[in-house]
Amino acid sequence: MQSEHTQKDDIINDATLVVATGCASIAGVKPVNEDAVAVHTPTDRHAMSSKGTAVLIADGVSSAEAGREASDYAVKHFIEEYFRTPDTWSAKQAGQKTLTTINLNLFKQSHEFTRQEKGYLCTFSGLVLKSRTAHFFHAGDSRIYRCRDGVITQLTRDHSINIGGGKNILARAVGMDNILQVDYGKSVLEEGDVFLLTTDGVHDFIDEEKLTKLLSDERKPQQQCERIIAEAKMANSDDNISCAIAKVDKLPAESRDDFNTKLTRLPFPPDLEPGMKLDGYRIDQALFASSRSQVYLVTDLETDEQMVMKTPSLNFQDDVHYIDRFIQEEWIGKRINSEYVVKVITQNRPRTFLYYLMEYVPGISLDKWMIDHPLPSPKKAITLVKQIAAALAAFHNTETIHQDLKPANIIVDDAMKIKVIDFGSVFVAGIAEIFIPIEHLGALGTATYSDPYYLQGRNTGIQGDIYALATITYELFTGELPYGERIEQYVNSHDFDKLRYISATDHNPIIPLWFDRALEKGVSLDIPKRYRSLQDYVDDITRPNPEFLKDDPAIDNSKGLLFWQMMSAFWVAMLILVVILFSTTG
Repeated sequence: MQSEHTQKDDIINDATLVVATGCASIAGVKPVNEDAVAVHTPTDRHAMSSKGTAVLIADGVSSAEAGREASDYAVKHFIEEYFRTPDTWSAKQAGQKTLTTINLNLFKQSHEFTRQEKGYLCTFSGLVLKSRTAHFFHAGDSRIYRCRDGVITQLTRDHSINIGGGKNILARAVGMDNILQVDYGKSVLEEGDVFLLTTDGVHDFIDEEKLTKLLSDERKPQQQCERIIAEAKMANSDDNISCAIAKVDKLPAESRDDFNTKLTRLPFPPDLEPGMKLDGYRIDQALFASSRSQVYLVTDLETDEQMVMKTPSLNFQDDVHYIDRFIQEEWIGKRINSEYVVKVITQNRPRTFLYYLMEYVPGISLDKWMIDHPLPSPKKAITLVKQIAAALAAFHNTETIHQDLKPANIIVDDAMKIKVIDFGSVFVAGIAEIFIPIEHLGALGTATYSDPYYLQGRNTGIQGDIYALATITYELFTGELPYGERIEQYVNSHDFDKLRYISATDHNPIIPLWFDRALEKGVSLDIPKRYRSLQDYVDDITRPNPEFLKDDPAIDNSKGLLFWQMMSAFWVAMLILVVILFSTTG
């Protein structure tokens, strides 16, 4: 991705598009190459039709400690994330949301530095060629040109400010702010169009007239890239030197609607019955149905592989916000890579209805498992909790909050391994236009495990997921809920003010004091007192926190103290054994 000289020369052979590409990058006179260039062309026909090909260039900000890492990350993760987005998203939507998540991650890393203008910063220019349209995304002073019929046009504008003395500073870059303003544009393609992406090590030293001549010869794009690099070097470029080229050799015979528009207009599937076939999948049985969606066990008739198909409810076929959120579920699932989270399957066949596929996970939901295994041993309970925490960490690593973690959304198999299986209520930081609180579903149990602040329209982020995890932990060890069953009927702040934590020892007297206080902190309705990180919570339920043993009125004599010390020692020994066994088997 980032090297002294990156080469690529691809021809895309697709029924709808033929494009030749090339790219090159060198450090030039500088000791380190902070530029990154890449071209990605799907080999799968369906992916090519739905996503197109991507040509990318980024320039790390030289005044930042991690400019090189930032440019490499931006280019690499755009390719990874863009091609994971749902087929039903437009190129514009997929590109903008992908860049927004990349920016937020770099901004978070940049804030680890205290000095101004230091951190993970880079420019970014991305070109996506799809069907008969060029889509481009831009931030910074790298550039995208189009050369058509011997005339070169700069499609992007430099986001820089002249401060005098021949010096410019960047006004916009990826990682500079928590909200990235991305310039988006599109251009109708014509056969023979040549697109050139450059960093300032090229366009500051080669004028447009010279670039036009270099792009107008009969050389292949890779050879043209190498010649442009050589020309910039001869022109005494004092920066890293990078460029990428895409040449449109052939277009589709006729225009068509954007693939996203085409697919989002697909009809919702009807209610499906066992034996029915849909897009090469046989419906085996219905697994779940609610007012919002249906889930079926299906078999791929080509591979004989069993999968799970989720379909939207016909109740919402005219609700554009519901449709967009349903489509987003697929994208979220593709972004999360964890053995404790169900995998969303990338489809290689066109869809005639709106749905998505997931891996089939055998087992039972955790709520049913707890009925079959009331008050499991501490070893089993902690094993489950640690896996659920690992699943949540995978969500949080992609700036995603689950928001609706509950036992019904967790599958436990015969080997005591869990998978979180639902993405319907997640919140992705940086791309959500508005926080959508969890619905109060009463008997369905959502309010039982979700942070009460969600139900009041307040986003507590990671702390909300910790609340749900601590509630599940409490239930595993006691068979009850930390605020009792009445919480399901509460709907506003006045109701929640009446709630009082019920000590876990009231239900299970063998539970140590330190463990109970960790649970209490995990489900605290006073947000500043609640855990702020998953790891801190897991640490405190697997070994005694000395702070939780201070000033306990229950410990009023030496015998009581000795009892709790013995019980705590017993739990520590048991939990250490669990950790050792779990790490060796997992």
